[in-house]
Amino acid sequence: MEDNSVERRSLGWSYGGQAVMEGVLMRGAHISAVAVRRPDNDEIVVKTEPVSKIYRGPISKIPFLRGIPTLWDALGLGMQALFFSADVVGKAEDPDFTMEGGAGIMTGGFSMLVGVALFMLCPSWLAGLLVPGSEQAFVFNIMEGLIRLAFLIGYMVAVGQMDEIRRVFSYHGAEHKTINAYEDGAPLTVEGVRPYSTAHARCGTAFLLIVVVISILVFAPLGKPSLLIRLVSRLLLLPVITGIAYEVLRFTGRHADNRLIQLLIKPNLALQKLTTREPDDAMLEVAITSLKAVLAGEQEMVNT
Repeated sequence: MEDNSVERRSLGWSYGGQAVMEGVLMRGAHISAVAVRRPDNDEIVVKTEPVSKIYRGPISKIPFLRGIPTLWDALGLGMQALFFSADVVGKAEDPDFTMEGGAGIMTGGFSMLVGVALFMLCPSWLAGLLVPGSEQAFVFNIMEGLIRLAFLIGYMVAVGQMDEIRRVFSYHGAEHKTINAYEDGAPLTVEGVRPYSTAHARCGTAFLLIVVVISILVFAPLGKPSLLIRLVSRLLLLPVITGIAYEVLRFTGRHADNRLIQLLIKPNLALQKLTTREPDDAMLEVAITSLKAVLAGEQEMVNT
């Protein structure tokens, strides 16, 4: 078994990442790396860069506050990695293709607006139509949460039918297998990583499910105000919900070996079946390359 003890001990950090087009992003306490396989010549292109100090600064130690800037920065890092992967894949077919600059910013901004409208505002509006009476506030909030969950699952199922997204989901599985193997102390080789699960307790898919559950609890005391106030409150309370959800995800991830926690996170792990697929060995190689690049950078930080 490969000795990863030095890296695992360094900074007490939990490594993670996300899938991108034909690649995987991995992030550590100091370094992030995105590895992408070029479709034209099979080369694995790796880009490493420092991550924001927000992950290890004073705010990172303040529960419920640390989640908002951490998630915002992670979102930005993920978008940059996605644009980089799109550039690598796109340039293999068209040397003039680019997702840098204004094109990437506009795409990212539009995606965020659609996401907020689809998963936060529309469910509240539809629930108001289905539960018209203000005296049924409790039923309304449950209905809103169920509609939000249905939208989330429906979206995952729908996009999962696309060939390109299915490959991204396979890279998502490769990311999870690699992190699971690393955390178990297994060799970071294709053979060492292959047996591990495509599910992980700290997955972003799990985070989305937690957000849905927390939103019901946060919105319930507000009753059923007018549509305008309801929509404004959903936007204003989104940071509060994400901050709480982040702490729940962090806690369950750190105590995933506890039997009670394992029972509680079963729905999270089940939902990941919609966003992960079994990767092939070439995908595992890309994920391993990305994590090794992060570990090498982190090790260099520890040694200096």
